[in-house]
Amino acid sequence: MWFIYIYIHTGVFVFVGHLSLHRHRQKVGKEGQVLHRSKRGWVWNQFFVIEEYTGPDPVLVGRLHSDVDSGDGNIKYILSGEGAGTIFVIDDKTGNIHATKTLDREEQAQYTLTAQAVARDTNKPLEPPSEFIVKVQDINDNPPEFPHGPYYARVPEMSNVGTSVLQVTATDADDPTYGNSARLVYSILEGQPYFSVEPQTGIIRTALPNMDREARQEYDVVIQAKDMGGHMGGLSGTTEVKITLTDVNDNPPKFPQSVYSMSVSEDKVAGEEVGRLKAKDPDLGDNGLVNYRLIDGDGINMFELTTDSETREAVIKLKKMVDFETKRSYTLKVEGSNPHIDPQFLAWGPYKDEATIKISVEDADEPPVFIAPSYTFEVEENAPPGTQVGRVHAKDTDVANNPVRYMIPRYTDVEQFFSINAEDGMITTTKPLDRETQPWHNISVSATEIGGHHQDTKVRVNIKVKDVNDNPPEFATNNEVLMCETVAPGKVRLSVIYVLRKGFSRLTQDVYYLPIEINDNGIPAMSSTNTLTIRVCSCDSKETILSCNVEPYVLPAGLSTGALIAILACIVILLAIVVLFVALRRQKKEPLIVFEEEDIRENIITYDDEGGGEEDTEAFDIATLQNPDGANGFLPRKDIKPELQYPIRPGIGRPAANSVDVDDFIKTRIAEADSDPTAPPYDSIQIYGYEGRGSLAGSLSSLESVTTESDLDYDYLQSWGPRFKKLADLYGTKDCSINDADDGEDS
Repeated sequence: MWFIYIYIHTGVFVFVGHLSLHRHRQKVGKEGQVLHRSKRGWVWNQFFVIEEYTGPDPVLVGRLHSDVDSGDGNIKYILSGEGAGTIFVIDDKTGNIHATKTLDREEQAQYTLTAQAVARDTNKPLEPPSEFIVKVQDINDNPPEFPHGPYYARVPEMSNVGTSVLQVTATDADDPTYGNSARLVYSILEGQPYFSVEPQTGIIRTALPNMDREARQEYDVVIQAKDMGGHMGGLSGTTEVKITLTDVNDNPPKFPQSVYSMSVSEDKVAGEEVGRLKAKDPDLGDNGLVNYRLIDGDGINMFELTTDSETREAVIKLKKMVDFETKRSYTLKVEGSNPHIDPQFLAWGPYKDEATIKISVEDADEPPVFIAPSYTFEVEENAPPGTQVGRVHAKDTDVANNPVRYMIPRYTDVEQFFSINAEDGMITTTKPLDRETQPWHNISVSATEIGGHHQDTKVRVNIKVKDVNDNPPEFATNNEVLMCETVAPGKVRLSVIYVLRKGFSRLTQDVYYLPIEINDNGIPAMSSTNTLTIRVCSCDSKETILSCNVEPYVLPAGLSTGALIAILACIVILLAIVVLFVALRRQKKEPLIVFEEEDIRENIITYDDEGGGEEDTEAFDIATLQNPDGANGFLPRKDIKPELQYPIRPGIGRPAANSVDVDDFIKTRIAEADSDPTAPPYDSIQIYGYEGRGSLAGSLSSLESVTTESDLDYDYLQSWGPRFKKLADLYGTKDCSINDADDGEDS
């Protein structure tokens, strides 16, 4: 039988007991069969060890003892698992388990270990291994903490007592299932009597009514959480809560003054500012917004009110110009009200206020004022200097009623056609006017008061020049008429010219000049004589003009844009052709075969003898067709660099230097080129300038055929086939003659 000693630590006491474990159990199976279970030395659930033990000796956790242990030291106890050998050690002889280090339940609450009993000499297991748990017993060693602190909360001002503000929550790392180490209780240390906290939930609530934001806006509250149910000896933690009262519309607007005094000068124009006023509202945002309006007063039609969007002030402006001489003071009544009203505080109203504004009009030195906003006069052209045009009139509207002087600004009458009497405003001409040159004259007249600040005002004067019959009539367009040579008498041209005869000819006379007298119906009547040019032209049967003996049209100097573009395009094309030609010449490749300078095919040889004619075939030696460099069987190439030189094949015969068998010569060259890799490629140009001899046709040269006395017979060319038909036609017939169709003689 096994004995397990468990040491339970509670405070300073240790209880030691033992547990007897049976070897086996029996279980009745189906049909009464007895099932045997494997033997186990021990089975238990857990051990306990207190945390934060600070004694001088290791803590005894428990003791393992097997009933096969006779105490002679042959049994060896082994411990493995979490912390085995470092935190927990076992006496392999006695089976005592000790904790060698201070344990912290908040770091690790339990450890899983495995125990086994083996023979000391053979390490053979005497009992199967068994797993057990060592739990760390909690003590109150952790104070409460507020993980989300400090806190910030907002609550409306004037809230009722008990209004919820915020809930704070503290945590305790101790074991909540063991004792009261994690049982927390909340209390308020700072913030009374304005706020309170529920001990079990941590909910903060208002404790006083009518807390006014305008009196105090922020409150600092300290909340404490204490474990052990709040009893003495418990640990505690605190957090700060900043509570801000938010605004509500609980204050109506108020003007600081009941009466405001303002003034405005009579020379101010409409839209100019007169003054400002503002109602105060201690509320914030929309709750403190104030709207203004004019509700009464004798100046409600002369002034207007707007609101400055930035300063929220009421701005009084001129709606119409005021006149000191007409009315010297005005009264306005202004109302300021909140547009957003909280129904909860409606009984605290009314949320508006009124103020009175007294506006006085100040006298200003005003410029003179013309009776009319503008003037329009008429005067006949060619009127003598000093002719009266019209009178303008202005007056000083001030109380002093100072006299006024008139003048015409020179920039409005640069040529000085007019003058004005400085005292009475009469405008007169200074020189005759011409309607045909300028039918209207627009000038300005300035009126300045004498004395005061010499202020002036201007008025526009429009002067129309009336027409008189002072210009004789004349042709309005070019005085030229085109007429056909075949025109019939009585034909009307341009509706006023009649043709009296026929038979006009451009060759006889191509231009006629007709003087015409023109009269108008004016008073007095005016007349002039103009000359009409009649040009005779050639026409077709439909009297469509074909040509006239007109003067040639001379092109203006210079070229048009299209001509310039055409010239430039031609220049560009010519340049492109030149560049292309140069590029092609540069890209022309050299021949692939390198010949020395002695190669006669690249030299010009001059002979001074005339030769023997067509039958002279001995003047040219065919040996010149042979490449001097090919005598040794090697023809150098430019396209490849040969590694080996091939000798002339003995099987291929080479014609003698003096041989005239060109056919054999060419075949030999072709065979050499096909079999020799060092020879030029198949597409190289090979030039053979020998005509051959021994042909039945003889020489085809025409050097001797130019003579007419040649006795050669070329009729045999007719039998050579279609290839020689052209030659047969040229040389086969001799009887030919040419007639001159002009004079009938042979040429």
